Amino acid sequence: MILSVSRRTDIPCFYSDWFFNRIKDGFLYVRNPMNPHQISRINLSPEFVDCIVFWTKNPEPMLARLDELKDYHYYFQFTLTGYGRDIECNVPHKRDKMIPVFRNLSAKIGSDRVIWRYDPIMFTSKYTIEYHIKAFSQIAEALNGYTKRCIISFVDTYTKNQRNLDALQEYRLEESKLKSFAENLSHIAHKNGMKISTCAEQLDLSEYGISHSCCIDKELIEELLGCKIKAQKDKNQRKECGCIESIDVGTYNTCKNGCKYCYANFKMESVIENCKNYDVNSPLLCGVIQRNEKITERKVKSLKAGQLSLIE
Repeated sequence: MILSVSRRTDIPCFYSDWFFNRIKDGFLYVRNPMNPHQISRINLSPEFVDCIVFWTKNPEPMLARLDELKDYHYYFQFTLTGYGRDIECNVPHKRDKMIPVFRNLSAKIGSDRVIWRYDPIMFTSKYTIEYHIKAFSQIAEALNGYTKRCIISFVDTYTKNQRNLDALQEYRLEESKLKSFAENLSHIAHKNGMKISTCAEQLDLSEYGISHSCCIDKELIEELLGCKIKAQKDKNQRKECGCIESIDVGTYNTCKNGCKYCYANFKMESVIENCKNYDVNSPLLCGVIQRNEKITERKVKSLKAGQLSLIE
């Protein structure tokens, strides 16, 4: 199985101690977000976990403990944008703090295992085309040699983030301007030794050297494992999403980054309330198990299908 840690919240930043405790104990509990009374027990044995995909804006709390993951294959999706604290409210300063953290992580685990995400891209009176091109260029130059891949996407509107986006007066570009903007990003990425691709986007940007890609990437995971895996597209994701199936171990409304574009938090009041139930030693992240709730062992298995051929 592939473990997603996590689309729903920033576990590396805020709950890394909890996750390392779960690795040590060999299991965790996760609620079904569509049916909160259903709780699954997930076996975390390296025998079953083929790869762990971490999603984060700040993995610094994990850096000193990465040796505890020596029995696992893993990589990081590291979001690093040009937004200020008006958008990403609790993310540390990018130039002074986050770029050095990115470089440090890359130095520890390798540039092929740290993917730079510049997303989601949205446009406002402050965050204009010119602003994004300048910010993207500065970050790309700072990360040159520290990553091989960059993923971009454009902000999507959901019920959960509609109000925030409206307050920011976010606007959309017409297709010709959007393509011209993407072409600029492509030139910058390639100049800095990075392959650039989109995540869950319908727009075809292949003529600018930008491919459709995915975050939980079958090809990358096979490279890390050194063998083929039998995995299908994740049917729980959007049609445009190319990610393969995974088990997400996070909990909605627990991320304290406070990003205005986020779809995983209803409001910060809910996050604060849920975080009161955080117990670093609990199998369940930010939750309390009620007497009438049933815990079911989820059937998991390795997806490995054999060694990669050298001639493939």
